[in-house]
Amino acid sequence: MAIPVVNLADFLGNDQDQKNQFVQQLGKAYEEVGFVAVKNHGIPDDLIADMYKYVQQFFSMPLEKKKNYEIPELAGQRGYTSFGREHAKGSEAPDLKEFYQHGQTVSAAIPEKDEYPENVQIHEVPGFTDTFNKAYRAFEKSGKSLLQAIALYLGLEEHFFDEHITDGNSILRAIHYPPITQEPKSAIRAEQHEDINLITLLVGASADGLQILTRQQQWVGVTSLPEQIVVNVGDMLQRLTNNKLRSTTHRVVNPPREMWHTSRFSIPFFLHPKSKMSLACLASCIDAEHPKAYPDATAGAYLDERLREIGLKK
Repeated sequence: MAIPVVNLADFLGNDQDQKNQFVQQLGKAYEEVGFVAVKNHGIPDDLIADMYKYVQQFFSMPLEKKKNYEIPELAGQRGYTSFGREHAKGSEAPDLKEFYQHGQTVSAAIPEKDEYPENVQIHEVPGFTDTFNKAYRAFEKSGKSLLQAIALYLGLEEHFFDEHITDGNSILRAIHYPPITQEPKSAIRAEQHEDINLITLLVGASADGLQILTRQQQWVGVTSLPEQIVVNVGDMLQRLTNNKLRSTTHRVVNPPREMWHTSRFSIPFFLHPKSKMSLACLASCIDAEHPKAYPDATAGAYLDERLREIGLKK
């Protein structure tokens, strides 16, 4: 499926008509499809290449070394999470993946400082942590611009989201789907799910497998060109907009049998706000035809609930 493509340069440039057109293209794509491909996204190609290089080096280490970076009390929010620990909401079957998570770094003066654990330093892979720090900031910057466009589409002030995502609780996750070594119980590497956060920015995976569920309830494969990133709506934005912008159901399917011996790597950036942000449905998204669909909640309380549902938090 060719998902809608938008050019972030149109939004960041000086042409007001192009900016307005971008806002409408992005908003309509999120109402109708839930995914867009973004070009001129501002995340350098060499930075993306370095990330994938270091991620493959990390996951190729022996399990006993990787487990040195697993900290169960952090509920997978920092460091390594071993194979089969996470499952989709409502599913008992574990996803066929292991992953590493890198989070926010803030100065000691920031009120949220105590909420953010230190990132885990990967000693065996020089350059890993520095590269992830740089990538994290690049994703934050790109995501901030996209949320400014979303705010305008929703009739909000352009910088509505800025204060909520500055020093926010975003996560950069590196995922490894290992080779399939025996007849799998399921054809799914990652069971169907929706993301928890506001929006997710995904740089192209190392192999096919991502599928989205269309509004017509059909599963279709999603591919993007190397110069593009894929960006989708998460559950927090769906709640905030009272389902005007829909969180898209997606999954990762197993490769054809002849490709079972191969790994798949993927690096999504889950853009989260500060935990204190209210996700109460926007008044402008509530009317007689669209009554309020969700109880009020903060982003932090909602994240905590979802981490329990997917098995990362007890």
